[in-house]
Amino acid sequence: MDGKVAKLGDRALPGAVIAVDGKPVAAAVPAVAPRLLLYHKPVGELVTRSDPEGRATVFARLPPLAHGRWVSIGRLDLNSAGLLLFTDSGELANRFMHPRHGVDREYHARVKGELTLQEQKRLCEGVTLADGPARFARIAPLPRATDGGLNRWYQVVIREGRSREVRRMFESLGHPVSRLVRRRFGPAALPSDLTPGRWVEASPALVASFLKVARR
Repeated sequence: MDGKVAKLGDRALPGAVIAVDGKPVAAAVPAVAPRLLLYHKPVGELVTRSDPEGRATVFARLPPLAHGRWVSIGRLDLNSAGLLLFTDSGELANRFMHPRHGVDREYHARVKGELTLQEQKRLCEGVTLADGPARFARIAPLPRATDGGLNRWYQVVIREGRSREVRRMFESLGHPVSRLVRRRFGPAALPSDLTPGRWVEASPALVASFLKVARR
């Protein structure tokens, strides 16, 4: 399937090439496009199906599925907010998150203090974290400040999704993050009218954009 050996339980995405002994075959039934949800995660919710401590989870907010289950495309930590994506296709989620795609993730981060131009350059050239080097594809100051000017907001773009990576990068230069909001993941942007704790179904055009990336 698409050049890989299929395993039991694999699902073919729409447009996938299926072959047996090297010969293309037609699917028995037309492929159904996967569903995709855009969810505005608030601070304080966990990206897990259940929590032993009884804390709120993002999955409790999602609509029920007649078959299968929702799979998150990427994660956000407990204290981060913003765009979180869910699909009913584990195959789509796995392919979209594969490092080879280098999908953009855009965040707005409120950090302690103002970064110098040299510090911004370092974050784009790469800093060393405990699990290896990391770098921003882009960083730019946002025109707003809080707490009497002690904190600054920055827009950053990163192309991988290691645990707490954005926070750890700023912390490596002595600028801890006090707020972190994901604004965009690949072709999906957080709708301006989507309030925290609410979800919206992606348009067919947006689903098609995700399928295009996943087929690369």
